[in-house]
Amino acid sequence: MKKFIPAFLFLSFLFSPALLTGCRHPREKEKATHQETLRDWPQIQASGKLVALTDFNSTDYFIYRGEPMGYQYELLKALAEYLNIDLEITVDNDLERSFRKLQEGKCDLIAINLTVTTERKRILRFTHPIGQTRQVLVQRKPKGWRQMTLDAINKSLIRNPLDLAGKTVYVQKNSSYAERLRNLAEEIGDTIHIVEVDEEVERLIKMVADGEIDYTVADENVAQVNSTYYSILDVRTAISFPQKLAWGVRKEGSDELLRMVNAWIDSYRKTLDYALIYKKYFKNPKSKVRVRSDYFVLGNGRISPYDDLIRRCSDTLGWDWRLLASMIYQESHFDPKAVSWAGAMGLMQIMPSTVKRYHVKDPFDPEENIRTGVRFLQWINSLFDETVLDDEERIKFVLASYNTGQGHIKDAMRLAEKYGDDKTSWEVVKEYVLKLSREKYFLDPVVKYGYCRGDEPVNYVDQILDRYEHYKNIVQE
Repeated sequence: MKKFIPAFLFLSFLFSPALLTGCRHPREKEKATHQETLRDWPQIQASGKLVALTDFNSTDYFIYRGEPMGYQYELLKALAEYLNIDLEITVDNDLERSFRKLQEGKCDLIAINLTVTTERKRILRFTHPIGQTRQVLVQRKPKGWRQMTLDAINKSLIRNPLDLAGKTVYVQKNSSYAERLRNLAEEIGDTIHIVEVDEEVERLIKMVADGEIDYTVADENVAQVNSTYYSILDVRTAISFPQKLAWGVRKEGSDELLRMVNAWIDSYRKTLDYALIYKKYFKNPKSKVRVRSDYFVLGNGRISPYDDLIRRCSDTLGWDWRLLASMIYQESHFDPKAVSWAGAMGLMQIMPSTVKRYHVKDPFDPEENIRTGVRFLQWINSLFDETVLDDEERIKFVLASYNTGQGHIKDAMRLAEKYGDDKTSWEVVKEYVLKLSREKYFLDPVVKYGYCRGDEPVNYVDQILDRYEHYKNIVQE
């Protein structure tokens, strides 16, 4: 599978609308420009990137122990590998806004467990089902339930949907749950007070557990996962028959993309990989350990135990702290005692020569280690600041140099210049970094530092920037 590409790497060249549309009426120009943003599979393939929208919660997409994870995330990676294309993930937990982004061409695909309904078919096209589930009522067990018999507990809970008459149920706005409750109210011939709110379904489930509201509705698989976090919850009362879950594409102009995605779904759902992914996120009893962990971002908004320190140190560097956090994860997985085969130490894997250079007393002390690593990054940055003027572009040169040494990166820049290419573009220079493992290039007279296993720094930069995009999706700045 190709790598995941951060959003800020995709720089598009837009021609002037005046040149493209001549003397057409302004409304015609606006319509034409909008239409040009809507892409089917040929345009997506030509761009080399599929833009998929998903939501972030404890099952679909989240950060755990510094790494992006999730059911939808892993399915999207598998789809990207099948399509042999790069993947850009964007997130939104507001369904109405997500549908609007799809129609406006801001994403190519909505990768959320969308319940297939007639109402939604009016605004989008569903893929073949990626699963099925029932809608269930989420309610609290009675006070003192641990000392009660199962029969007594059941008698205190709503087990028959008829008993929802007169009850107030909070559901996520624009979700299929509200539609189902309205239909249920008609079926039982009584009123169910339905309150649609902006809160995402997992937040509503927590509100039930905390006693802030009495009832909400969720898909059974999501409800079951959350009931492992909150033992006071009951999720056994179904309010619907099994329903199909699918992804969505635009209503118009997505025929070929839909065909490609459906072909993948039809084959992938039969594989062991799919079964294992589903079990991992919906059946694994250890999932509650993840959500209660200090390393689960959705639980506390933190990437690592060192977030505050990373924030402070990144300010002196002028980087987004989440970028520095991604780099530290790459170096040590946030293990302050990590030691590499080459003797690199601590969170930022500072080398013995760096320890000596900056008179480091304890390289395993998190604060001293990160501050030393940042000082070293500042020094590397100074080597490129007069050559690579673009800040975002220079970050890639700095990261690569931190990994393999600035000498090899300077060699690749000299090779790019020799062959008439742009030595200030990382996309260009990295190709010469890769060539430094070939005799023709590492023996070239302009190369001063010799052989370099170029795939290591290139992958290093890609992986840090990819993870950084996930951090930006989920973690507040």
